[in-house]
Amino acid sequence: MDPQYIPLWMFLVLLFGIFSGFPLAYVLLGSGFLFGYLGWGTAVFDQMVARTLGIMMNDALVAVSLFIFMGYLMDRSRIAEGLFHTLQLALGPLRGSLAIVTVLLCTILAATTGIVGTSVTMMGLLALPVMLKRGYDVPLATGSIIAGGTLGILIPPSVMLILYGPMAGLSIARLFTAAILPGLLLSGLYLAYIAAQCFFRPQMGQALPKEERDIPWSRLFVLLLKTLFPPLFLILAVLGSILFGLAAPTEAAAVGVVGAGALCLAYGRMNWETLKDVVYRTLQTSAMILVITVGANIFTGVFLALGGGTSIENALLKTVLTPYSFLAVVMVLILFLGMFVDWIAIILIMIPIISPIVKKIGFDPIWFAILVCVNLQVSYLSPPFAYSIFYLKGVAPPEVELKQIYKGVVPFMILQLAGLILCILFPDIVLWLPGLVYG
Repeated sequence: MDPQYIPLWMFLVLLFGIFSGFPLAYVLLGSGFLFGYLGWGTAVFDQMVARTLGIMMNDALVAVSLFIFMGYLMDRSRIAEGLFHTLQLALGPLRGSLAIVTVLLCTILAATTGIVGTSVTMMGLLALPVMLKRGYDVPLATGSIIAGGTLGILIPPSVMLILYGPMAGLSIARLFTAAILPGLLLSGLYLAYIAAQCFFRPQMGQALPKEERDIPWSRLFVLLLKTLFPPLFLILAVLGSILFGLAAPTEAAAVGVVGAGALCLAYGRMNWETLKDVVYRTLQTSAMILVITVGANIFTGVFLALGGGTSIENALLKTVLTPYSFLAVVMVLILFLGMFVDWIAIILIMIPIISPIVKKIGFDPIWFAILVCVNLQVSYLSPPFAYSIFYLKGVAPPEVELKQIYKGVVPFMILQLAGLILCILFPDIVLWLPGLVYG
């Protein structure tokens, strides 16, 4: 085989393996080994060992397991239930208050869990039955849960950002800082859309009846302190320690685990069965992510060493006339791939290949990273393989049809793309806070 065509065949075999339904980790490891052997012979074994050791020695990836552990502990603490009830009382006079509370609660959960599946499932069990009982428009109710739940992919402590950092050679702390305002921007767009829809079309979501929210302000204030303060304190402890340079992401994740465990104890949810279940789920999720990471690292190492990166760079720079046309091509490609391929594969395979091109063109790599992550957030809502849709369908009542969920996510996909365009047109949305914190 002509060596110059090996990178092309690598991508074709990779796509064939993915669409054939083989586990992603095995596809990456197998194709990396096969083409590495064709290119180097038995020397590929040394490269595989070196690449695997490189992943094992990367202490930043320890934060992945710790933040996943923290997220599962927060899930089992059931703190979301009390907070949902309290915010429902506080915002009850507003039309669409239940959907608004759902997005607000998802925003808070995103900053304490970073796990999309957990947030969507939790809110599907907690908020969806209440909204359906109140006569909310089904697409609006399901769309608000799915869109709000996917904020965990962007708002730190995001597992996506932790994986992106080492792949592009970027500081995880800076990525966390840069993602805060875009995450809040998307949350604000969702809230504005829900409020506008329910204001002009009251039948989509009525306000809470006065008799059900008749509570003294003093009592409401106490409830807010009791339910809102613990998660906000945990967010401040974890993200604040990173933003102010008091701890690296790994150490901050350890603080988060201790804090989430303390909340479980305080709410009476911690016991041996809970701990065993949380540890098992953490090991299961972490192992899946890290095995894929090893496979992707071997695949991209072979691909780049065989000249694949140079081939792609030359092709893009010859055919794309301007930096922003390159950006448009990459964003459209990621948006398309996100509909069919897991975001982990996209991050671990594409980012090491295109990051050098981004630097050569002159784009700020932190800004570009957040654009990619906002774009990939759309993939959680994009049919046909929208993970969040199926997370919600799995816990939704039988009367909620899949087509209603699909209908509900479309407006929020448009809002996500609008948020992406705003971040492109106004880079300071991404770069202002890192510049303020780190100079």
